[in-house]
Amino acid sequence: MTHLLDRMGAMEADLDRRGDARRFFHATYRRTTKAVADEIERGGFEDNPWLERWDVRFADLYLEAFDRFEATGRTVGPWQVAFEQAADPSVPPLRLVLLGMNAHINYDLAQALLTVIEPEEFDNPALLARRGRDHEHIDAVLASRVRAEDKELERVEPPGSRTLLDRLLVPFNTAGTKRFLRESRRKVWNNARLLDAARRQGPAAYALRLAELERLSQQRVLDLGRPGQVILRLARRGFGVELAP
Repeated sequence: MTHLLDRMGAMEADLDRRGDARRFFHATYRRTTKAVADEIERGGFEDNPWLERWDVRFADLYLEAFDRFEATGRTVGPWQVAFEQAADPSVPPLRLVLLGMNAHINYDLAQALLTVIEPEEFDNPALLARRGRDHEHIDAVLASRVRAEDKELERVEPPGSRTLLDRLLVPFNTAGTKRFLRESRRKVWNNARLLDAARRQGPAAYALRLAELERLSQQRVLDLGRPGQVILRLARRGFGVELAP
């Protein structure tokens, strides 16, 4: 993952130099990716090489969406919304981080799973259980980063970015992160199974399912981007999206 982290570090430096508000999500994502890489290096997963392949592919989907937006001003739906929100100086950094997380987890994560789990592997309950445990352990790594990431964000965001309610909700953010991660993990795996079923039917069926996931993910990012308290909206409506059976 060294090459990935080096590239993300160079991108972060460029976003900082340009004063691009996408830096808030990007920096958070780079640090959490580094935390996962450190856990892989420690041997903390049941299948560390598989976990690394998955995490690199997951990051690649974000980077591909970023590159397309840079080149053309257009990209896949949920990232289009998240990147356009970052161009609005009135949008608080905390919201930009949450929008990026939502776009990446809801739209990219199930796709990344399909690149590292073959159709016949989806039919192997013992293997899937092992993959699921590694996914659960990633969530534990991410949850352990919540307070540190909150402090990092507060350090770099402009003065006055947070309302009193934002500050009061920090303990909820910390406790609620685990619930959001559990919820999104369940939904991501359900979506991955449905995408796998579609790819077995052929490219056309898969494209239809992926378009459905893109639409749902885009709508979710649009909803979270509306004015108001995004944390409370997450608490009421949940984090992820689900494909229809």
